[in-house]
Amino acid sequence: MAKVGKKNLRGRAGRMQGGRGSGRATKGTVRLWGRHAVEAALMNPRRQHRKLWATLDGIDSLSGELPPGFPLERAEVADLARLVAKDAPHQGLVLECEALPDLHLADVLDAEATRPIVVLDQVTDPHNVGALLRSAAAFNAAAIVTQDRHAPPESGVIAKSASGALEIVPWVRVVNLARALEEMAEAGYWRIGLAGEADATFAEALPAGPVALVLGAEGEGMRHNVAQHCDALAKLPISSEMESLNVSNAGAIALYAIATRA
Repeated sequence: MAKVGKKNLRGRAGRMQGGRGSGRATKGTVRLWGRHAVEAALMNPRRQHRKLWATLDGIDSLSGELPPGFPLERAEVADLARLVAKDAPHQGLVLECEALPDLHLADVLDAEATRPIVVLDQVTDPHNVGALLRSAAAFNAAAIVTQDRHAPPESGVIAKSASGALEIVPWVRVVNLARALEEMAEAGYWRIGLAGEADATFAEALPAGPVALVLGAEGEGMRHNVAQHCDALAKLPISSEMESLNVSNAGAIALYAIATRA
């Protein structure tokens, strides 16, 4: 068994029980790659692992030991390249595992309300979703919420872009985003949508209480019905020479503002 550090990496774990269906798109197995994504998945007790393909250098890069009997297969770099998307930076590690178990909005609304919730309306680029997960983890967000029909499924691309945050930040998929925003309001959240055409700046609109940050897709922005379910629309004060920011960058700035408000 290869020595990979101090912590014990967990293997199979039971799925979460209870709650209503949330409409998750991803079922069955997913393949994750890259050291941060794979290591975070191995450490996540909510993951059920099927198999890890790894080079010797890949195993040595992990900061823990695989448990006895863990399904591990030694592989060469060329072997791993055939298991993942073309030119994917696997760093000598490819993990096949079950998709994460469903989470439900009530689970995160019942949690610590001082932490923001990130709501994504039709943000479909997996790189942007992964980057937003990473920012959500960095600024202690309670969850991200997406509508199942307008969001990418769980994938290796998202996990790699999230750099481990896919295993940290709860991802709630709902059937109706407007109804979910109503539930957030009932739970005491102030719903702020980022919109370049808004009159108020984000700092002016930012309240003292719990915040649900609503982000729309690049170009089209939030849908009208979603914007109507926000308590306020606000803009980031960027230079007039730039029309807009990438949605993941805008989300990171807004989450920083929430985390550092007086």
